[in-house]
Amino acid sequence: MPHHRHHKNEDLIEIFQQTFYHQYQTKLVKGDGEPIYLPGGDAHSDHRIVFAHGFYASALHEISHWLVAGAQRRKLEDFGYWYNPDGRTVVQQQTFESVEVKPQAIEWSLSVAAGFDFNASCDNLDGEQEPDRLAFQHKVYQQVATFLKSGFPKRTQQLIDALSAYYQTTKPTSLTQFEFDGLTELEPCL
Repeated sequence: MPHHRHHKNEDLIEIFQQTFYHQYQTKLVKGDGEPIYLPGGDAHSDHRIVFAHGFYASALHEISHWLVAGAQRRKLEDFGYWYNPDGRTVVQQQTFESVEVKPQAIEWSLSVAAGFDFNASCDNLDGEQEPDRLAFQHKVYQQVATFLKSGFPKRTQQLIDALSAYYQTTKPTSLTQFEFDGLTELEPCL
């Protein structure tokens, strides 16, 4: 069950910095607008994961994309991915969801380690068809199950360990830690 602690961006920024800056020269940065990943370059030597509007959940989500991205993708702005904004077609939404399953499974795992509530996000309010949030969350849940069975990627495990130590939570090791309370009554995907 999530612990209802006060989750501060500053704490997450510091935990991320202590865990990864020395090896990856990557900073987590509170942004005022849309989230974006900016690789280091002439103007900034550091790589920056910019999360939206100071939201803790946005920070966890953007970190998850960074954790999924390999070394080559981390050299590209926004990891070289396209992003179709809200209003996607059914096919665009299926593509969006297929690339979101793994990051959101990592985000959910980080949330458990931090004692923070997780909400799967299909992110398509004005699309052709209302996304099936329940089906999407089941895909994310299945990916969590795969990670729990085969092990989390190295950087993900490092951050899980750091979050669990900071928030004094039990590390995610069992699907029972990933609550589905009320899942059949979920609101349409927002």
